[in-house]
Amino acid sequence: MATAILVDGAFFLRRFKHCFPDHDRNDPKSVAHGLGLLAYWHLSHRIGYPLLIEQVSGHELQLSESRDFYRIFFYDCTPLTKRMHRPLSRKSVDWGKTVEARFRLDLHAEVRKLRKVALRLGRLNDTSRWRLSESATARLIQSPTDFVPMDEDFEVDTKQKGVDMRLGLDVASLAFKHQVDQIVIVAADADFVPAAKLARREGIDVILDRMGDQRAAQDLIEHVDGIRDCFLPRRNAKEE
Repeated sequence: MATAILVDGAFFLRRFKHCFPDHDRNDPKSVAHGLGLLAYWHLSHRIGYPLLIEQVSGHELQLSESRDFYRIFFYDCTPLTKRMHRPLSRKSVDWGKTVEARFRLDLHAEVRKLRKVALRLGRLNDTSRWRLSESATARLIQSPTDFVPMDEDFEVDTKQKGVDMRLGLDVASLAFKHQVDQIVIVAADADFVPAAKLARREGIDVILDRMGDQRAAQDLIEHVDGIRDCFLPRRNAKEE
């Protein structure tokens, strides 16, 4: 049997720099390489580094050739690409040309190139609208009479659709078809609890990788078989 790695893309990107300090968070190729390293790290902990190297014929990071590795499932959402007008100045903004949108699209392209990686994309709610940011809301509450809003005080309120459903369907398929005997969930959100519970009921060993995030939902921690947080220290950490 084999191990499947299920990765919440938004969470992975948020914690990427913590776990992969030698990688460039803003380089799609570097992030995709880190995704492969994460799977390699987990599999080496399960079956042992010497045996893993033996299975992949001595070529490091050729993880796809290991019989103990099933697949990485990467769950993310297509970026916001629509045109909108700023709430106060009414200036036009094309979200598809932003740095974050280009990065996300380039990352998805890099992930698609990886062997034994399945990219699962949800979509954003079509009814995106402006809302006050948390910092602006705090200022408003602290001093409502002095608060003067600006365009920079607003952010787009978007909601992902379909990501949780895709993950749940994949877990059900893996469990009912007995394709794996271990699932590593890289996430911290309680939305993944039903998937974890289903997998455990079918006898699958469920490991949670919080990527060092101590704020992971307690419900999720409760319904897994163990925690194994991936972290690769800096290569020159000893010299520092």
